[in-house]
Amino acid sequence: MAHADKLLFGTAGVPKSTDGTSTLAGIRHIAELGLDCLEVEFVQGVKMGADTAAKIRAEAQKLGIRLSVHAPYFINLNSAEEGKRLASQERILSSARLAEACGADCVVIHLGFYGKNSPEKTYAKIKEGLKEVASFLKSERNPVILRPETMGKKAQFGSLEEILQLAREMDGVEPCVDFSHLHARSGKMNTYLEFHRILKKIAMKLGKRALHNMHIHISGSVYNKKGELKHANLEESDFRFDEWIEALKDFDVRGMVISESPVQETDALMLKNLYYP
Repeated sequence: MAHADKLLFGTAGVPKSTDGTSTLAGIRHIAELGLDCLEVEFVQGVKMGADTAAKIRAEAQKLGIRLSVHAPYFINLNSAEEGKRLASQERILSSARLAEACGADCVVIHLGFYGKNSPEKTYAKIKEGLKEVASFLKSERNPVILRPETMGKKAQFGSLEEILQLAREMDGVEPCVDFSHLHARSGKMNTYLEFHRILKKIAMKLGKRALHNMHIHISGSVYNKKGELKHANLEESDFRFDEWIEALKDFDVRGMVISESPVQETDALMLKNLYYP
């Protein structure tokens, strides 16, 4: 699938101001708003027929809107119960198959929780589970990229280091970098210098090409010492999005920026207008 030759801005799911709630209506509204991309949310379950997927693919291609997919939240590749691990793998596979049918580039995944395991044991178990999924997709010749997401709660697997290491060690896996999660998880990572360090680390671990094919989540965040509590609109949060935009520009970041703010399109448009004044 072709990489973006610039930075695209869009929303997580159908924009709030859309007339209707269908993904097709959302794609049309994204184009009307002057945005560039949409993340199709399967977060409550993978429920879409092949006919709908084909229509979504055709509409997105016609309007020049790039798509990604978000897999269900109910995934834990580190569960102590084998049944839950297998069900988690099946949810990722179903999401990736529908992503391909929709013409989406990638599927974003929350991989699980540490539970009672050490971070090292959790990493090994999650990597093993994800490797099996990647192997299935390769055998099906499914080109969709698996994008594990950096997570906002300290109990969740998904530090920047963990996600970059998975991407470094596995084919078909690249990061989804949620900057608001990184900030909420650490209470830091919220200055130009820190954004600079994050992007530099991505380039060092994965090569500069990774900066030209990024998938980014962004929103404001309400958090405490355990990490993220909920999303907020950027201007109602402490996230320094102006400094973040400058860092993205300085590293010539390309790919997709997906707004997960409560009113996604407002923040997506604000960020696009800041990036392309």
